[in-house]
Amino acid sequence: MTQESYEAMWESLNLDLSAHDGLLGVLGKFYGDIYMSQQGRLKGMEYLDFVLSEVHGLRIKELLEAKAQGRKIIGTFCVFVPEELALALDCVQVGLCAGADAGKEAAETLVPRNTCALIKSFVGFKLARLCPYTESCDLIVGETTCDGKKKAYEAFGELAPMYIMEVPQTKTPAARKLWKEEVLRYMATLESMTGKKVTAEKLAKAIKIVNDRRRVLQRLNKLRATVPTPISGRDVLLINQISFYDDPLRFTGAINALCDQLEERIKKGEGVVPQDTPRLMLSGCPMAVPNWKLPFIIESSGAVIVGEESCIGTRNTRDLVDESGQTLDEMLDALADRYMHIDCACFTPNDERLENIESMASELKVDGVVQYTLMFCQPYAHEGFKVEKRLTDHGTPSMILETDYSMEDVEQLKTRVEAFLETIK
Repeated sequence: MTQESYEAMWESLNLDLSAHDGLLGVLGKFYGDIYMSQQGRLKGMEYLDFVLSEVHGLRIKELLEAKAQGRKIIGTFCVFVPEELALALDCVQVGLCAGADAGKEAAETLVPRNTCALIKSFVGFKLARLCPYTESCDLIVGETTCDGKKKAYEAFGELAPMYIMEVPQTKTPAARKLWKEEVLRYMATLESMTGKKVTAEKLAKAIKIVNDRRRVLQRLNKLRATVPTPISGRDVLLINQISFYDDPLRFTGAINALCDQLEERIKKGEGVVPQDTPRLMLSGCPMAVPNWKLPFIIESSGAVIVGEESCIGTRNTRDLVDESGQTLDEMLDALADRYMHIDCACFTPNDERLENIESMASELKVDGVVQYTLMFCQPYAHEGFKVEKRLTDHGTPSMILETDYSMEDVEQLKTRVEAFLETIK
């Protein structure tokens, strides 16, 4: 499509064209500085570069074409929303804009200033009319994973069509029962909206599609664990981020091809960094596009990120839905069970997350862990103390970095990261 066609498309979605052009200009420069400047990138990353360059272009065109065919577009902010149900009803599910300072002043008229950057971002994107994904949605699904989101959704629901899933705060049998009822309630809502019914055949197909995407990301994580690692942490973060936007079948095929290239690089003993480069793991809050600040700081300071314990990482890909179910009820039970395995900081107690972090640190042979916490994110800030103690007992150095989406603290963060690297070297 031509630039004029894109602008006509964005205008039809009621975007602020001038502000949107400014956003894309900043995003393009930011992307070039952080990603295109890397040495030794794989050829397969060209696909991801293209997808990101067209993230507000061709992908939005695809969504609008799907809507024209009668398909519904479902927008989400969280990995708790089961994409399998949307796919089983021929819907398209996409992640929404929440990774940059956008419409911050407007957002602070609806949510307090001491609200985490992610929440202010998705509210700001809507108020500033900058996110074509949000404007393309027939339904936006929120979830009760933190108090900030719960209250923000009350205001957001007056701006866009909202549906809220209640996520339990414990993992007791009663909580599992509540969650299964939430899955059924959500399924009924989608069925009513689409005028279709979830069948065992359609759900089985959808489960396999989403599982296959998880499998290819698991394959990627196993390959990147090689010493020396064959791919930068920045590139893997980008892959995980794009998995929330791209067509799942197309994405799975592209990343499998990329993994084939990684295997060839590993066979040759080639790495994207020298073998003695400090290996770090990121842990904590999710990083939505274009939140690349901290990974860039870490890797430009002389380390490499070899794992992400976050929703834009292993928390989203670790567990598969059991594919052995034959009946619809069995599949829905398997679906509910899989999502209850997510170790989000909203759960109490959350020993499962501590075990997963310790296990990841061992398997990836990391030299240290950087806990990333968005300012004012209470769940992950509270768990940071427990994670730090667990890692210390395990003999793994760690540090906690609290930040937001602004660039004002870049030098301060870089100084702290460099000091941490000196201690582990």
